[in-house]
Amino acid sequence: MKLKDLKIMIADDSVLARKKLKDCLIGLGCASVIEVVDGQAAVDTFKSEFPDLVFMDIVMPTKTGLEALTEIIEYNPSAKVVMVSSTGTKGNITTAVKAGAYDFLLKPFTTYQIKEILSKLSEGVE
Repeated sequence: MKLKDLKIMIADDSVLARKKLKDCLIGLGCASVIEVVDGQAAVDTFKSEFPDLVFMDIVMPTKTGLEALTEIIEYNPSAKVVMVSSTGTKGNITTAVKAGAYDFLLKPFTTYQIKEILSKLSEGVE
């Protein structure tokens, strides 16, 4: 699958974090990027839009990223959700992986890290 064909969702309550990630994804060739501002919106949007990949912050209002991750994985066990956090405690990483996270990314991230995640995904999809 080509990057331009991927549908990607960004779930983060920070406008700046969403903009930085969206700009990075578009710069790498992704054409379809959906943005949501909290965990509940992430779950609802996942169920209606079926994105190929989700980048989700851990600390968000309404529903945390970890709670939303759990619901998304229950709904679709093959969902690809990358947890993104500035608080990369070992506990959060462990909890996210056990809950079914595809990967874990610490803020601030680099374009190279995003490119690696996209490469891993496109290899697994083809």
